[in-house]
Amino acid sequence: MESLPVPTAQDAEARKRAPETYFGTEHIKADIERRTIRGGAVTIGYQVGKQALGIAETAILSRLILPSDSGLIGMVVVVTGFIALFNDLGLSAATVQRESLDQKQVSTLFWINVAMGVLLGLVTALTAPVLAWFYAEPRLLAVTIAIAFGFVLGGMTVQHRALLKRQMRFATLVKVDMTATLAGTVCATVAAALLPQHLRYWALVLALLIQSPVEIAGLWLACRWRPHLPSRGSGVRPMLVFGGNLTGFRIVNYFARNLDNLLIGKFYGPAALGLYGKAYGLLLLPLRRISDPFSTVAVPALSRLNDAPERYREFYLRMASLVCLLTVPLVALMIGTSDWIIGVVLAPEWAGVSLLFALLGIAGLAEPISNTTGWLFVSQARTGEQLRWGFISTGLTVAAIALGLIWGPVGVAASYGVVGLLIRTPLLFWYVGRRGHVRQRDLYRAVAPFAYTAIAILLALGAFRLLGATESYLLNLLIAGPLAGAVGLATLALAPGGRAVLRHARELPALLGARKEAA
Repeated sequence: MESLPVPTAQDAEARKRAPETYFGTEHIKADIERRTIRGGAVTIGYQVGKQALGIAETAILSRLILPSDSGLIGMVVVVTGFIALFNDLGLSAATVQRESLDQKQVSTLFWINVAMGVLLGLVTALTAPVLAWFYAEPRLLAVTIAIAFGFVLGGMTVQHRALLKRQMRFATLVKVDMTATLAGTVCATVAAALLPQHLRYWALVLALLIQSPVEIAGLWLACRWRPHLPSRGSGVRPMLVFGGNLTGFRIVNYFARNLDNLLIGKFYGPAALGLYGKAYGLLLLPLRRISDPFSTVAVPALSRLNDAPERYREFYLRMASLVCLLTVPLVALMIGTSDWIIGVVLAPEWAGVSLLFALLGIAGLAEPISNTTGWLFVSQARTGEQLRWGFISTGLTVAAIALGLIWGPVGVAASYGVVGLLIRTPLLFWYVGRRGHVRQRDLYRAVAPFAYTAIAILLALGAFRLLGATESYLLNLLIAGPLAGAVGLATLALAPGGRAVLRHARELPALLGARKEAA
């Protein structure tokens, strides 16, 4: 009897590169936690590297490019930042979330994304004369048209990036993104050094334009899937509805996130807005630097576990607890030492940021766990509910900002924080936990150990202020940091459910040391 052929390494490589292998996900479920943790670590590393590269770029270009040149690009980004919300129509998330896919569906989505990229590029180009007229700045005409070209190219990468996310190949995505960012930075630096002073703002435009073709090349080389022509009856309608709801939520959320800046700037002027914006940036934006990488890896992982409710629930609670472990103690420390942090980081004229910083920290306590509920909506294909929640949340935010506006930026920060922690978050827990694999009680059980931890840290810092604080802000911070860490660990060790969180955290090095993801 003839023996069966033995698979070779070349056979495995050929299968890996076959286009249809980007659709199946059964092979991911066996070691999904390891893939997720490794992906999260790689993505966080990328965020750190990108931040460091951005600082280096700023340090170099600030010596070559005038502030007015940077402001020129900022005028365009105000518009393109909003237009970018429509960039992928939520179809990348639809590709990642869907349990089964085929060539017809992904090809049809690809051409929809390409068409949308062309449309957004055209819309951006058409806004160029309006921007040039509004700002009375003729240079904006050519700059805006040039930046519009990036939208045209961007549509060609959406589905390739989504397929790599679906396969949880985050290391590959990081390599592509880092290469594109580095290429843009290098080209901008060289251009700024060579161009005459009055044209150096084009160096910043070049940085944006170079990244798109580099991303296309990298993603198309890494993902060997190639689109066919679009076809009728491909079954993409549910995916379009999913993506449309998700895009709608992003638009509503964008409005809610920016309304406070708009109204403070309108009624209290640029000085008040400068203080508020600085406090917001120093506190909440770094939290997203931590939570966003987890969102990147958690949604593909949870989408693969929809057919195993208990495993889905356990996996979500572990990931959400890990996000809270990395963020909630940090927020409590920042609230309790806000004046010291501002005194060390900023110049004396920014002292007014301190109180705003502490008040916004109230919202920061709820921000990490609230962000993880988006994983539930998207991975369970509940984006219609997510959109409806977006309107509810925005209504609460608008009411909070309007109420606080009477007392200026301090009132807005206090109202935003209190409403977010005591009203919006409990309502969100009820809304997302009405159905699905994770219930309202699960969310409260997950957050409880960190509530105890935040309270304990704030009490310890209060005692330190009364009994041991010095005149040196820096020395106080050097003492407060380890103190908060020790109190936080002790509280978690004693709090119900806290020991399980610490035990899972201790398992991370073993998961990170496991074999690398498939390339």
